[in-house]
Amino acid sequence: MSRFSKLLSGLAKTRRAITRGIQAALGSGRGLDEDGLARVEETLIAADLGVATSGHLVELLRRSCSGNAPGGEEAATAVLAAEIERILAGVEPRPAAPDAVKPRVIMVVGVNGVGKTTTIGKLAARHTAAGRRVVVAAADTFRAAAGEQLAVWADRSSSQIVGGESGGDPAAVAYDALDAAIARSADVLIVDTAGRLHTRSDLVEELKKIKRVLAKRMAGAPHETLLVLDANTGQNALEQARQFDEALGLSGIVLAKLDGTARGGIVVAIAHELHLPVVLVGTGEGLEDIEDFDAALFARGLVGMAGDGAG
Repeated sequence: MSRFSKLLSGLAKTRRAITRGIQAALGSGRGLDEDGLARVEETLIAADLGVATSGHLVELLRRSCSGNAPGGEEAATAVLAAEIERILAGVEPRPAAPDAVKPRVIMVVGVNGVGKTTTIGKLAARHTAAGRRVVVAAADTFRAAAGEQLAVWADRSSSQIVGGESGGDPAAVAYDALDAAIARSADVLIVDTAGRLHTRSDLVEELKKIKRVLAKRMAGAPHETLLVLDANTGQNALEQARQFDEALGLSGIVLAKLDGTARGGIVVAIAHELHLPVVLVGTGEGLEDIEDFDAALFARGLVGMAGDGAG
């Protein structure tokens, strides 16, 4: 299955809802009047694009497609797709260390159940497939089974793993893992962390400690701090991104679990409101089911475009 086909499949639910909303707003061939624009706005909000971002898109439609402007559904869809692409592509990647820095330290964070461990396995597999030596740090000492789950993914991805005792200090595990990665001349260190509710200040402080300890062992580390979000989370994902970014200074978002039940529109709101880039998308359970984010493909998959066969 091609990259675009996977995105089409993953975003099918949202795309159908938006398409139907535009069709209903246009009615029997009429242009977009205020009632129609209100209906489109409701559709976009329901698709998790957020109130502010949906309002921005509807204002653009008002200027471009309202009244008797030609083109109808196709024109409205094209306007939405182009602006969503512009929003997503316009977010500058957060500064990161040059590729020559070794080991490149990647800290991965997120709340419970978002697919963080799976994402780490896929990310490790990407790097090993590119010929890089990878070490993963099992710094989620909170859950007894977390280290075992990560060990399975490390084995599948041909990575090495450094862990600690259950209930031990996660920051100490991260420090030891970076020490080992340096000693073993690893190219990449990926640090797993316990699923942390963004609303629990004490748990967020633990993440801050991990980040400080990594920086103490190696100047500039972690070079990337990635937040994994579940594509089905909805509006709560916006608040997760906001608070994790304020606490840790995120370098980017990984959108996980983008399957046929996903909504996915929330990343447009995150890019528009928080100016956080989406860097990777998970589209399945296999090691290879992770892709670099492509704003144009995502925009087309979200709203559909003529000739895409997007139903």
